[in-house]
Amino acid sequence: MRPARTPRTWQSGTEPATARSDLKLRFLLSVLFTPFFALATAGFALWAADPPSSGAPGQRTLIAFAIACAALTLFAAVDLWVVVRRRRTEL
Repeated sequence: MRPARTPRTWQSGTEPATARSDLKLRFLLSVLFTPFFALATAGFALWAADPPSSGAPGQRTLIAFAIACAALTLFAAVDLWVVVRRRRTEL
């Protein structure tokens, strides 16, 4: 078994610090998905409040979906706030 060779050029380690994300795309996705997930949260919460008697999806499943959508709504809203703040400071 051969020993591992070291690379010829070393990375400086500043690449992730200077990398930039696409703020326009993040803004667009946040604007689209914040209301979508908010409506999905409300829909699942209302459905869980009055589940069908046949119980195709159980009430616990619907509550879990509502909680997951609420978390995604919060994540998208925070990302939207971060993107708007960054765009204001960069201009």
